[in-house]
Amino acid sequence: MKLKITSILKISLPLLLGVFLVWYSLSQISIDELVEYFKKADYTWVFLGLFLGFLSHLSRAYRWRFQLEPLGYKIKLGNSIMAVFATYLINYTIPRAGEVARASILTNYEGVPFEKGFGTIVAERIADMIVMLVIIAITLFLEFDFIYGFLIEKFNPTKLIIALGLAIVLFVFALRFIKKGKSKLALKIKDFVNGLIEGAFSIFKMKKKWAFIFHTLFIWAMYVLMFYVTSFSLEQTSSIPFAAILIGFIAASFSIAATNGGIGSYPEAVVLAFLLFSIPEDPSRAFGWIMWTSQTVMVIIFGGLSLIYLPIFNRK
Repeated sequence: MKLKITSILKISLPLLLGVFLVWYSLSQISIDELVEYFKKADYTWVFLGLFLGFLSHLSRAYRWRFQLEPLGYKIKLGNSIMAVFATYLINYTIPRAGEVARASILTNYEGVPFEKGFGTIVAERIADMIVMLVIIAITLFLEFDFIYGFLIEKFNPTKLIIALGLAIVLFVFALRFIKKGKSKLALKIKDFVNGLIEGAFSIFKMKKKWAFIFHTLFIWAMYVLMFYVTSFSLEQTSSIPFAAILIGFIAASFSIAATNGGIGSYPEAVVLAFLLFSIPEDPSRAFGWIMWTSQTVMVIIFGGLSLIYLPIFNRK
């Protein structure tokens, strides 16, 4: 019974949050005004952003083959590409169901055992998480003065130092708890961290490790560039500082995990990030909707075509 309730909540809560955030976002800007922003947008930049996003998906599909080769499976590139697009589309319905579907597609059409296919996807996510953390670290390093100045301006310096001290103490305590703890929670966290470390080091044991690392960096470079070039589609966001782009990109990336495919949460995450740089809400919100809508349309088209064409492509 508890498992059923948990499963229902995992599916329903992100969906309800997404619906609420769509309502909230559209209550902050009139539909007519949002449509006007869409009409005035320079779609040359939007399509360039889509092209960069498309390249990142192709690179992800190509990279996946490097992980499967050491396991003895040389899958067709077409199946890999269609499985990736199908993953993104299915994730709009049930969070993380796309990863399960992606491994299942390999099982059905390439004969790769589900647990092996799913294991490579987990390792891939670990690599992506590491790159995301590196992007955050670079952003913090490049924009340290701005972030420090913002925190000092918004928060009392004494309280900030106390909060930082408490955070360090809690972090050290948490490390000791995880290292020496025997509770279920401590063991789960320990297993998760060990899995991350093992997954990260497994990359360097690959036959084509440098190709894998190159494609990983290429994927995330395309993500950032996609966000950056699309900002030129609106006059009001065309001259914003690159720091705003980086922080906006990070916020938007995390928002995708909050709701199904970032529905509702994506534009609002962009607004919150851009507000740090005193960029007006309406164009920020419009930019967020243009970004999310363009990427969603691409996923729906190519993901839908992939699900239709997969059985035809593999009929022999």
